[in-house]
Formats: sequence, structure tokens, C-alpha cells
Amino acid sequence: MTDIEQHLWGMTPEGEAIVLYTMRSARGAEVKLTNYGATVVAVSVPDREGRMADVVLGYKHPEGYFADSPFCGKTVGRVANRIGDGRMTVDGESHTLERNDHGNHLHGGKKGFADRVWESRVETNRVVMNLLSEEGDQGYPGELNVEAIFDFDDDHALEITYLARTSRTTPVNLTSHIYFNLAGEASGSVLDHELRLNSSRVPEMTARQLPTGQLLAVADTPQDFRHFRPLRDGIDADFNHIRDFHGYDHPFAIDGWHPNILGEVGCLRDPQTGRQVEILSSQPSVMLYTGNWLAGSTPESKSGGRYDDYAGVAIECQNFPDAVNRPEFPSPLLGPDELYCQKIVFRFGTY
Repeated sequence: MTDIEQHLWGMTPEGEAIVLYTMRSARGAEVKLTNYGATVVAVSVPDREGRMADVVLGYKHPEGYFADSPFCGKTVGRVANRIGDGRMTVDGESHTLERNDHGNHLHGGKKGFADRVWESRVETNRVVMNLLSEEGDQGYPGELNVEAIFDFDDDHALEITYLARTSRTTPVNLTSHIYFNLAGEASGSVLDHELRLNSSRVPEMTARQLPTGQLLAVADTPQDFRHFRPLRDGIDADFNHIRDFHGYDHPFAIDGWHPNILGEVGCLRDPQTGRQVEILSSQPSVMLYTGNWLAGSTPESKSGGRYDDYAGVAIECQNFPDAVNRPEFPSPLLGPDELYCQKIVFRFGTY
């Protein structure tokens, strides 16, 4: 049975309360959440010797989360990732969105879900957060009601469920932007972490970080993570613009994906501590981002320092980038008579 504590952590400039929730398992592991951005602030789990450490990046003060460019630990939406040129057509109507990433629309815009105070409450042994996104919010059509549900069990599985309903057809693509460092959040580079992904194909990317719609086979390329290998391998390869992006910042197609079915995404592990996190998702794609631009872009960290490039790796379960403009990919459109329901599971353990 998960024990949950809550306390007032701070206030926004507008006077809204920022609440910090601590979910504690019977075995002493902890997850900390805040209603600012529906954010995972900390995850403390044991290594192979039983020593606890906080294995996700985060900030010392709540103000650090105000409009931080790395979206550290946050729920991003309405649409995670990029929409090309900030343009889309929904039900025959053209919409222009804010361009906040080299001419593209990224992670729902500068005032997306990651930078809003969510209504939040404890429901028995889970934390539930709600957000109402009004018609025209950041240029999107329809009023969207969103719910993020966080569960943490005694087997150290953090489960995040996203639900949404809309008044008009609109694209929805929600994800959690957690950065992992399984050696501990202050322990430096993650490039020696080893990753396995259930993915044999990746979207071909343009220099502007948009998919062409083509899928490339990963076999014999630097994007082949079908077997465990260090993130460091191929980090400066020319293939599919890896070097141009300063590292991995790429979507991967999940093999055997079926809508509404929780499937295996992969596993990240740290040989030094023996910690690992298995990842499951109901989404068709996963974005691998090796924290290529963290240096100089983060506020004070929980340990009192500043994060450098590659200090954490984000493994973001989501739909494909620019899917609203790419009929080749699963549609991100949600209709007024439909329920958006996606689930992500991070199962922490050792090996």
C-alpha cells in the first residue's frame, strides 16, 4: 500500500498553490510529484546493494520549473514533440500554432500543459491531476479536459495514465518528459548507460527534426538498440542527423504496436549500480533524447549544481512527431465522442 504525503511547496507569481506529493512504497522507495506541469520531481529507488538514490533529473526549487526549456519531468501537451511550421489542418480547417522551435511548434507551445498549474488530489493510493484546456488554447481547436493519474506500487512500478475528452476534433499526444540517470541525478553523464528498444524501424528525419514519413531499418545502423548497447556508441554518427542533433533526439517505431494495448518499449540499465527501468506503453512511438542541450539551460538542480549535456536521458512514449500532418502515421486526432486513454509504465528494479 502506497503512503502519500502532500505539502505546499510554493506559489506561482499569480498566487496559485504549488503542491508537492510524496508517494512512498512499503519498501521505502519514493516518487515525488508536483501539480506544476503534472511533473515527476524525484524517484528514489535502490541499487543492487540496496542503496537508495534519486534517479531522475529535477530542480531544487519550484520556481525552477517555471518555463524551463528542457521540460524536466513534466507532462507535455496538447501535442508532444514537433508540428512542422506550426501548421495543421483539422476537419478541413487550417490552424496556425505558435512556432517555438526553429520554426516548428514544440510540446504544445510556450504556455503548454508543462507550464500550467493542474488541479490535483489524492485518491486513496494514487495522485490524480486535472487540467482544462480552453477552446483556442495555444491555437488548438476544441475545449480539452485532461486527467493525469499517477500510481506507484510496492514493486516500484510508476504508472502514468492520461485521459482526455474534447468538444471538437483536435490532435492530442501526451507524454511524460522524465530524464533518467540511474546512477543518481548528480552523477554526471548517462552515456555509459545501456539501452534496449523494441524497435526495428525509425522515421527518417530532416535537418529540421521532422520526419519525412519514410521508415528506415535500424539493422547495422547507430540507431539499432534491439540489443543492449551503451548510449555513447554512435552519439556523433552522421546517420539520420545524429551528429546534427548533437546526439540522439529521435523517434523510434515500436514493433508489434496495437492501439490501446500496453506493449514493451524497452529497458534502460546502468552497469555501475545495477539499476534498471523497464518501459511499457500503449503508444506507437518512443522519443529517445540524450539530454544534448542541457548545459546552460537548467536552473539549480536538486543537488545544488547545474546539469551538463548528457546528464540524463529522456525516453518519451508518444505518437510520432508531426503525425497530424503525416497520414503515414497513426492519427493523433481525438473526436468529441471519443476518450483518449494512454498509459506509460516505468518499472524500476535491478539486474
